[in-house]
Amino acid sequence: MSKENAAQEAIKFVKNGMIVGLGTGSTAKIAVGLLGKKLSKDFKIKGIPTSIATEEQANKLGIELVDLHEYENIDIAIDGADEVSPNKSMIKGLGGALLREKKVEIKAKELIIIVDETKMVDILGKGPLPVEVDITNYERTGTIIERLGCKIELRIEANNKPFITDNGNYIYHLIFAEGIKDPVNLNKNLLEIKGVKDTGLFLNMATKVIIGSKNGTRIIE
Repeated sequence: MSKENAAQEAIKFVKNGMIVGLGTGSTAKIAVGLLGKKLSKDFKIKGIPTSIATEEQANKLGIELVDLHEYENIDIAIDGADEVSPNKSMIKGLGGALLREKKVEIKAKELIIIVDETKMVDILGKGPLPVEVDITNYERTGTIIERLGCKIELRIEANNKPFITDNGNYIYHLIFAEGIKDPVNLNKNLLEIKGVKDTGLFLNMATKVIIGSKNGTRIIE
């Protein structure tokens, strides 16, 4: 019920005629489903999906989809997160869609993140940080990433082959033994490495975090 309560609260902020960034992952999927059910002659939206999976879901629900490149910015985006710190900094992308998520959500006037209490942390890096990398020379890229003081693991599918993102890249999971003490600096250092496409650090982006529980929701703004 926690995720459902957070998703129900989030879609209240979506108004008729809005351009909406549609997130990826189990919690975002609930919100997209609720938006689909809400469609009527008095409630129409245009959606921008953050993954092929979300695109397929939205198409089945009859949500009109538009291209991100047609818009300077979008009204609102709703998505989940893997970790959220007290200042609304986040780790996202363990669903494998971080690059598209960031491209869409950085354009959102309002980014609403929906989570349950288990995703709230005092310091980011309790779990892995996903980083999307170019397949070309990915091993060399990984070696350079490790110099930043982390262990790395290439994301592997059930068939023992590397997971390939919608953009045709690989994902490294970065493990920091004591968490991420300086997310801003780490993000900057990672993006300076040749072969790194983007990171799962979403900093200074969320406008609201809706935390669901079985009893209701609370909002961090």
